Amino acid sequence: MGLIVVDSEENILLWNDWVAKSSGIPEDQALHKKITEAFKESPTPAFLSALRNSLSYGLPAVLSNALHRSPLALYAADADQEKQRIHQSIAITVLAQADGKRCCLIQISDSSNSIKREKMLRSHSEILKRDATTDSLTGIYNRRFFDEHYKMALGVSIRQKLPLSVFMVDIDFFKEYNDYYGHPQGDKALISVAQTLKAQLARATDVLARYGGEEFILILPNMPQDHALPFAERLRAAIWDASIPHLKSKIASQLSISIGVSTYDQINHGDVKSLVQSADSALYEAKQQGRNRVAFFAPAADHPQKN
Repeated sequence: MGLIVVDSEENILLWNDWVAKSSGIPEDQALHKKITEAFKESPTPAFLSALRNSLSYGLPAVLSNALHRSPLALYAADADQEKQRIHQSIAITVLAQADGKRCCLIQISDSSNSIKREKMLRSHSEILKRDATTDSLTGIYNRRFFDEHYKMALGVSIRQKLPLSVFMVDIDFFKEYNDYYGHPQGDKALISVAQTLKAQLARATDVLARYGGEEFILILPNMPQDHALPFAERLRAAIWDASIPHLKSKIASQLSISIGVSTYDQINHGDVKSLVQSADSALYEAKQQGRNRVAFFAPAADHPQKN
């Protein structure tokens, strides 16, 4: 810890070895100088203000690293003055002298290691948070994130009376793909499909997640049915245009997807609770109609509309 004592005139009475090493200023060159002149660079205005308030009013002061990173020109022991200052936490304590005047003890702690640990912990926390919400294979959101986000998006849609569209996507004959090409190649196909779908999203509020093995789900706020169906067709076409070979597909020699779409809006009503289930029912209908296509099923409606 660094220790400096200054008298009522801000002249230095104590300058310990830690301060001498960290500042590059030997004790004999610092003693009896004003603190504003002792360092190679002047202390920050915030430090001087705190010190002068303590000398004037007899109150202690603390300069936390969070608000005052490096008030004094102090450097790591193996660094020179051209390098970055160490992070500092400073406490100023008022001491009474025999003549009744005040002096101040300035205690300086090196917070650099604490800052590094804090950054490491923050980084670790962010990694854990990302791992908890991200699918490890494809890099997009996972089912857990979708379930939480879906609740919030649904609440916003209801409160603001805006439409909300859900898209359930399934890779056609993916089991046959895995059996023929092998699981490593199947993983690559999943990653390719995920990235191709993600590339179609244009708004920060649009969410794509991996819902199951070869299933993906998208939620697009403020997208009415008349926009949702063309968008779904665009998703389907994007995967088709990627021309990923699938020699064991029963409908083509390349990879394709089927999509079920459902839209909730307060104009056409419908059961908001059945939105995801309706999209899943529409996906089933798309498969029944031959795959590589889009089908729409309104919440609580009786008949899907095929596209």
